[in-house]
Amino acid sequence: MASTTTTRRKVGTPSPSSKSGKRFDELYRLKGVLGTGAFSTVREGYHRSNRDVSYAVKCVNRKKLTEEDEAALLDEVDILKEMKNDHIIRLYDFFTEPSTYYLVMEQMSGGELFDRIVAKAYYNEKEARDTCKILLEAVGYMHQNHVAHRDLKPENLLLVSKDDDSAVKIADFGFAKKVYEHNSLTTQCGTPGYVAPEILEGTPYDERADMWSVGVILYILLGGYPPFIENTQRDLFRKIRRGEYEFHEEYWGTVSTEAKELISSLLTVKASKRLDAVQALENPWIQGDDASLAKKGLDKNLKEFKKFNAKRKFKAAVSTIMAVNKLNSLGKEFLSGM
Repeated sequence: MASTTTTRRKVGTPSPSSKSGKRFDELYRLKGVLGTGAFSTVREGYHRSNRDVSYAVKCVNRKKLTEEDEAALLDEVDILKEMKNDHIIRLYDFFTEPSTYYLVMEQMSGGELFDRIVAKAYYNEKEARDTCKILLEAVGYMHQNHVAHRDLKPENLLLVSKDDDSAVKIADFGFAKKVYEHNSLTTQCGTPGYVAPEILEGTPYDERADMWSVGVILYILLGGYPPFIENTQRDLFRKIRRGEYEFHEEYWGTVSTEAKELISSLLTVKASKRLDAVQALENPWIQGDDASLAKKGLDKNLKEFKKFNAKRKFKAAVSTIMAVNKLNSLGKEFLSGM
């Protein structure tokens, strides 16, 4: 789902070039490319005073940005500057230069959380609960600071290192928006499968839309597959708007009742009835005994998780190839039918 046109702040005089007042190349050096986007390249970089610490530096070509793109980027930067939480990616510095914006970000070397999970030989409810608790705490922090992420999904849950499964962080605040009053957002944005029904309905919404996405992620963490699966985007969106999903006995029969109750309280179509992050953290499953939850294996579900993740990665790869080759003739239906 792409963002529709929205009113953003007018781009005026950019912020000073970094908090130091110096130019980017006076403070940092760039190394290899970590990734590329439509109008940006992410490269590894380090501060000239300390070569031992690496950063992910997003280099944005200003000439390729529309006025709306530029306003969206500056909104993202303003929000990231405020976010200081152990489980939210950090923006350490920002530079405005004549042809380029430089965002000096925390480098996430551990890859995607879901990739780490499917690499496991064993998996249990404690591991799923621990991940969910981290996610709820981070989302709660965002919401307390009046920020709606609006694109919570597996691709945006990253790990700091290859050695620590608990160092999960929420990334990609490209759709994030400040929320100053209830139901004050109107832009239709997000990712199919994770987007809340109120966004699909085109009704005004707020940060509670994120809690629906958390519910989808939690369903996958426990069940190994998404709650809403259809061959076409139209059918998928119809199911989401109606909140039509189920806990299939084959995979959910042995899962804790409290966990299923938590998911049901998040995948609630009426946003006003949906749990917020603080309420979700009080759920008995989240507060459950470590040893008891560790005994509840999810090995069968892990097999489904591996299948789902392989499809997800394949779909992402196809999407990237399509973007690079501009195969517009295939259209959106090609991807939505996968």
